[in-house]
Amino acid sequence: MPEIDYQKILRRIKPSESEYSEVNDLAVNLISIINSVAANNNIDARAVLVGSVAKDTWLAGKADIDIFIEFPLNTEESELKDKGLFLGYECIKRMQGQYELRYASHPYVTGLINGFEIDFVPCYSIKDSSKLKSAVDRTILHTEYVKKKLEEEQKDDVILLKKFMESIETYGSEFKVGGFAGYLCELLVLYYGSFTQVLEAASDYWHYGYIIDLENFNTGSGFSDPLVVVDPVDKNRNVAAALTIQKMSEFIIASRNFLENPKEEFFSKKIIKYNVNLIKNGFNKRGTKTILLVFKPPEVPADAIFPQLKKTETSLKKIIERAGFQVYGSGYWTDQTNIAIILLEMLVWELPIIKKHAGPYIWSKKHQKRFLDKYGSNAWIENDQWMVDIERDYCDVESLLRDFLTPKNIKHLKSGKHVKEEILNHVEIVDIDHFINSIDDEDLLLKFLYEYINKSGNIWR
Repeated sequence: MPEIDYQKILRRIKPSESEYSEVNDLAVNLISIINSVAANNNIDARAVLVGSVAKDTWLAGKADIDIFIEFPLNTEESELKDKGLFLGYECIKRMQGQYELRYASHPYVTGLINGFEIDFVPCYSIKDSSKLKSAVDRTILHTEYVKKKLEEEQKDDVILLKKFMESIETYGSEFKVGGFAGYLCELLVLYYGSFTQVLEAASDYWHYGYIIDLENFNTGSGFSDPLVVVDPVDKNRNVAAALTIQKMSEFIIASRNFLENPKEEFFSKKIIKYNVNLIKNGFNKRGTKTILLVFKPPEVPADAIFPQLKKTETSLKKIIERAGFQVYGSGYWTDQTNIAIILLEMLVWELPIIKKHAGPYIWSKKHQKRFLDKYGSNAWIENDQWMVDIERDYCDVESLLRDFLTPKNIKHLKSGKHVKEEILNHVEIVDIDHFINSIDDEDLLLKFLYEYINKSGNIWR
């Protein structure tokens, strides 16, 4: 097996000493400000650094500074929100930063300070998950668990694992990725011991429903996800719940590929050279017909829009196939600001005007009578069942789409409320050739289109 210099890779992907100092000094300063403001305003609250920065497991240039502001359990929820947001705003104001209000299980404030995006999140102070009041309350427990258990040298293993996953695009538990969360990476290294041991286990042992239970809670069988990692601070939670079977499978295969032939390139984004003509030719030579629904994305957070687009894509496929057409593949993409796209690649996109309609079996005189009253001598017998030719409602898939995406029929489309509103407001149904001619080689959308027709690119180097 070829040797690989992990120390060389780590020198590239770990924060430098100057970055490490800058991030940690800023975090200490922010915590000091919040605690000082809380004391001066008689607010019973304490700021705590959580996440990868607190655990020294962040990638160079990717410091997520998360400050949690914990309140006693007997604090009213409204008071926690109001005072927590007040402390966040005051801290950002004193640091001359910019702020934005966001929502998770409850509101939190994000500040842009010294070039860093920092989340200030109010939460309850709990000693164990039995006291949980909101999902964010576990985060401090997660941080404390990892800091207590993770050996110093294992921090490098976590960083290697995160970078490997990021490079093959399986890192990130948000819906649009469906991959591995940072906390999940830390638990995998804790469980297996090192970066390479995680990859070896995934390559050799993992299967659908595989269970990892660090604290031997024996609650893993209660979950039905592709991978089950029982939260060591909450036996009733699966840390890997957001991981899709797609991303789990891609990680397993990329792990096998790396172990068989280790390359430094697995710790860098794959450089792909593509352009409009390459992608246009790629679609044309498939012999299918690709249709795009193009509309403006709704002004909602990313964790709301991506599930809605997925739901819309799934519903459209069902509507199309119920009408007799065949969808070969599909996908969705948005820049979250100007354009949203649902891609439908058709294997069968045109059908003849007639279709065979099956009636009752001849043994049922009652049902036969109703059928013949309606169709008369146009019906015929095939074996022991009545049949009749009827006209289709739609002979091509574009006509079907244009009819269904109207105020009259859109109720049949299972879609998120916000996406449905934008489709009704204005949607274009365009052929892939026509659409590609309207974009240039620098458009981010090209990456989505390229990866649609080159699906396995990230798992190979």
